Order: sequence, then structure tokens, then C-alpha cells
Amino acid sequence: METLADVLARDRRSDAPALYATGAGVQRYDYRRFLTTAWKAGNFMHHHGVRTGSTVAVVTEPRAQPVLAFLGASLLGAQTRFDPPASVDAKLLVGPTAALDDYDLPAGTQRIGYVDDPENPAYWYWEGGVWSENPTMPPEPCHPADGILWADERVYSHADLLAGARRAKEALSLTGEERVAVRTPLSDPRTVTAGVLAPLLVGAEILFPDEETAGDVAVAAGDAPEATVLSLDDVSL
Repeated sequence: METLADVLARDRRSDAPALYATGAGVQRYDYRRFLTTAWKAGNFMHHHGVRTGSTVAVVTEPRAQPVLAFLGASLLGAQTRFDPPASVDAKLLVGPTAALDDYDLPAGTQRIGYVDDPENPAYWYWEGGVWSENPTMPPEPCHPADGILWADERVYSHADLLAGARRAKEALSLTGEERVAVRTPLSDPRTVTAGVLAPLLVGAEILFPDEETAGDVAVAAGDAPEATVLSLDDVSL
């Protein structure tokens, strides 16, 4: 697998669990729905002008939408910037609807809200827009050297992130049977490699837990006694 398009390929769809998020409004995705929604997210952002080299700013919560936004943008060769500063130069801002007005954006940048349907008619609604898109891989081809994640004053490519994901997979001895609990922020690229891409490589489940849900494996900053823990200090990029 050389790009995230390979990770999200049509033949990898199945009924196996792909993502579970707790909190207000539990989210459950199997690999069929998860991959299809990632493609739809890419098409939705493509219709809003995202192309190779564009920046997509994503405000995160422990929900599926930030992950799907990153994956969809990556399929277009665009760069995701998780939890951006209040003033950010981006083609799109994706975030909880209640947070969209907290950002100072260039003229022409579009705002897309998730969770709640925005009252401002100039803003777009993630759930409605993505749901209505074509369930096909986005039209823009992506390449291993395309930069897809901006973090720590650096742009990481498909190749960079997949190499880190393979190392995390080996460190955790991941198969397709585990639930990987994500307990560190997506704004850290090591979380993306170990908590998101590593499980996707093997068909495991991504878990955004609350105090009562446990994973077999945890990507964590501290202890997670119910699981085998991979500290971010042990994740290399």
C-alpha cells in the first residue's frame, strides 16, 4: 500500500467494525460504510474546491467526522491541519458547528459544520453534504509523495504516514481482531499513524472511548490498564 487510496480501496470494504465513537450520539461504522463515507467526504470537499496542495483545517472532537475529513482530503492530495490556530489560511474549515465562528479565515474560505446543522446560510452542513455525495473514489489521483498532513511545522506525505503506521502495527502486533483506543489528540501526527492508520492497515477497529469502553490496545499518553499501551514516545515518523 503506497497511498491512502490503497488503504481505502473498494475491495477492502466488509462488515467488520471500523470505527466506534462514544459520547453524545454513539457512532458505529463497519468497513463498508466507513470507506464509502471517506470517499464521499473527498467528493464533497472536491466540490468545494479542494485540490492537490490545498489546506483543509479540521477542528477535532473524538468523533468520526475529523477522521473522515482527513481521509477524504488525503484522497485529493490535500493537506489536513488538525486543530488550527484561530487565524488560519485554508481552503476549507471543518469543525463542530458551534466552533465555526471562532476562526478568522481568508475571504473565500468555506466553513463546514458537523454535529449540528448550521443556522448561518453561508455555512455548509457536513452530514447533509457528505450523505448526498456519490459513493465513489474521488477523481483526483494521489501519489505517495503528496503532502497530506501539516503538523509540527512539517508536511507529512502518504509515504511518511504509512511508514509510521507500519512501524506502529508491528509494535502493537496488530491483527484485524483488536480495538485500538485512541487517547491522544489527532493534532499529533503520531496519533494519526498509530491510532488511525495502523488499525486501518489490518482491518482493526478505531475506538474513541469514554471511561466505560475499553480497547484491546491503546495509543495513550499515560496508563490504560485495560489494554496493551503504545506510548506516543514509542511512535516514530
